[in-house]
Amino acid sequence: MSANEQTPLITTVHVVPRQPRYSHSTLRRFCTIALSTTLIVVVVLFLIPINWLPHHTWDDGWDDETRGALPWSFPYPHKTWPASQGLSYPELQDILLNTPNETKAREWSEYYASGLHLAGKNLSQALWTRERWQEFGVSDSSIATYDVYLNYPLNRRLALLESKSRKDEGRGVAGTTYDVKYECSMEEDVLEEDPTTGLDERVPTFHGYSANGNVTAQYVYVNFGTYWDFKDLLKANVSLEGKIAIAKYNRGGRGSKVHIAERLGMAGVVLYSDPQVDDEITEKNGYKPYPDGPARNPSSVQRGSVLFLARAPGDPTTVGYPSKPGVPRQDPGDVLPSIPSVPISYQDALPLLQSLNGHGPSASEFNEYWQGGGLDYLNVSYNIGPSPSSLKLNLVNQQEYVTTPIWNVIGIINGTSADEVVVLGNHRDAWIAGGAGDPNSGSAALNEVIRSFGVALQRGWKPLRTIVFASWDGEEYGLVGSTEWVEEYLPWLSHAAVAYLNVDESATGWEFWAEASPVLHKALYEATTLVQSPNQTIPEQTVRDTWSGHIGVLSSGSDFTAFQDHAGVPCLHMTFRRSPGGPVYHYHSNYDSLYWMDNYGDKGRHYHIAMTKILALAAASLVDSPIIPFSARQYAESLASYVIAIKTKASKSGMSDSMPHQLAFHSLELAVGRLKNAAMRFDEGASLLEKQIKNETIPWWKWWQKVKLLLEVKKVNNGYKYLERQFLYDDGLDGRTWYKHVIYAPGQYTGYLGVKFPGLAEGIEAGNKTVVEKWSNIIEGKIDRATAWLSR
Repeated sequence: MSANEQTPLITTVHVVPRQPRYSHSTLRRFCTIALSTTLIVVVVLFLIPINWLPHHTWDDGWDDETRGALPWSFPYPHKTWPASQGLSYPELQDILLNTPNETKAREWSEYYASGLHLAGKNLSQALWTRERWQEFGVSDSSIATYDVYLNYPLNRRLALLESKSRKDEGRGVAGTTYDVKYECSMEEDVLEEDPTTGLDERVPTFHGYSANGNVTAQYVYVNFGTYWDFKDLLKANVSLEGKIAIAKYNRGGRGSKVHIAERLGMAGVVLYSDPQVDDEITEKNGYKPYPDGPARNPSSVQRGSVLFLARAPGDPTTVGYPSKPGVPRQDPGDVLPSIPSVPISYQDALPLLQSLNGHGPSASEFNEYWQGGGLDYLNVSYNIGPSPSSLKLNLVNQQEYVTTPIWNVIGIINGTSADEVVVLGNHRDAWIAGGAGDPNSGSAALNEVIRSFGVALQRGWKPLRTIVFASWDGEEYGLVGSTEWVEEYLPWLSHAAVAYLNVDESATGWEFWAEASPVLHKALYEATTLVQSPNQTIPEQTVRDTWSGHIGVLSSGSDFTAFQDHAGVPCLHMTFRRSPGGPVYHYHSNYDSLYWMDNYGDKGRHYHIAMTKILALAAASLVDSPIIPFSARQYAESLASYVIAIKTKASKSGMSDSMPHQLAFHSLELAVGRLKNAAMRFDEGASLLEKQIKNETIPWWKWWQKVKLLLEVKKVNNGYKYLERQFLYDDGLDGRTWYKHVIYAPGQYTGYLGVKFPGLAEGIEAGNKTVVEKWSNIIEGKIDRATAWLSR
């Protein structure tokens, strides 16, 4: 029946299964799930490397980690990596070689060396330095201030007194009077030719951190006042207790000489510069003294600090932490002397030494280290004394001790790798109004380095690693400014510092000389091959050609100390120093002046500029090389030579004869051998990786290879960066815990001179077998730790 209006509204509908729209629906469902899962996995894999990649700063504002992980991105520190950013590396080198200028170097030298810049009294120079750096293009330049404990001279006297008996006729009472046989001038002569010597603000002769006192006593000539000199005197039964020591400068630090004399119960110390240390350039040999000739001026006096530097550098009231306002202050007695000391000229020393003639044994009766005094032609027989009871010295030293601000100037050029930092530094303060050599030949060189890098910045260059420039204050008193800065920023430096490059006096002579951590030898050799020598016997000779190539062990006495010995940062320290036959350099004297530099030191500032170029090129290599240009093998080979030297030292002492000590030294040799094998493998891997990043181009779609390559580079660079830190010992050296490095430290009784394996060496010198075994085990453990670090 056909449907109409009568048809029921509800009827039966027969339903059959729905015809599928697609055949293979199960396959489609599987594919959908599989493709979705794959997409999720791919996205996750793209994003996971974000957590591994180092942080970089991009000029266009992109998030660096995100863009670095994407397959079409460039995950490296900057767009042109491994090439330099903004400039090619050869273009950067060309700027650093051609920008430094002798006229500019003299301009900077003239400014610094024309007025007072004693520590804590040179704020105007700090502000001027910051302004110059900002003009050069280092806009992020600031002043870091510390409140430190310093002394300034008030009064000093040294007089030779001769006693005479007298009798009061009326009372019949006997007594003694003293006549002044000689009054030391305690001053340097003002020279008409040298304007610096006559400045009203010139600094009196004094010792930094010397003790106040007024003592009158017999005196003794103690040669150079070394630990071994005093041992010789004790062996010869020379009476020392209660006497005043007269010692020659050199062969050890001032503080060490005073420290040893104090421990032996002496009453005071007088230090003078004997012409013996001037080689053949002396008046005795017919050379005229400055200013008429190259020999030492007889009235020159070496100022300096007598801080016990071997105990700890820096502010003696805040050892181990920065001297910021409000910090607790320690008793400085552990690192400062308790007996007075003064420096004098050899002109003033003459009457004192002549008065000892015929009293006590002669230096000629002692070993070879006592021979060669340079005043014998002036009727000095170098008798030891003591002086007769009728001849005494009156030593007066009055100092004002204050807590006062000092000012470090810090400039920063940010790199794209924020966790890798290279620091360059020079100190600005001086004991004198001049200081054309120490420190301001270095200040002039550092300014030219910064000006050269500023030119590169103007041309679009940006460094791979961050560069920090530092003009330290307070170095002369005991490396105060640099030590306080390192102590303040120790966590950051421990994480980020690649190296510290130091220049103190850049040019006080014509012989290139350097000390460095073994990992930095490679960078120094490369830099010196690129710089023309100012003294060429053959055309185109480089500094490397005219230099022996010897690199010494880092000692102390300059601003690298806190970086190396406390923070474990590899350091380089270099200078052009006086060579045999060169003009005498008047160290820490008023005669270290602009006039001396212009006429005797570096007349055309050519050595200033050579040092500028070496410093700049070494820094550029460390800053812009994709792989940090270190050599782990060189470190291992240096350690091997140190083990041989310490075995020889032990053998001479008789300590290596026992079986336990033979085994200890053998264990050290084996540990160094393991390190050398690991170092060779590490260096070889670094070399292959460097070739790979320079020669291979990875297509965008092999994104994982880009990430893997960057991670490998980061691992190698971290291996190099933290290698030196593996030799730090948290408890520090025995009796001087501020020093953390088990391989290097200043000697306990040598002052500035560096000692290898200091804990072990001191045990051998003391004949203490327990200490020797202790430090053999500690050193072996640290070497094995370095091996494990390179092998990870």
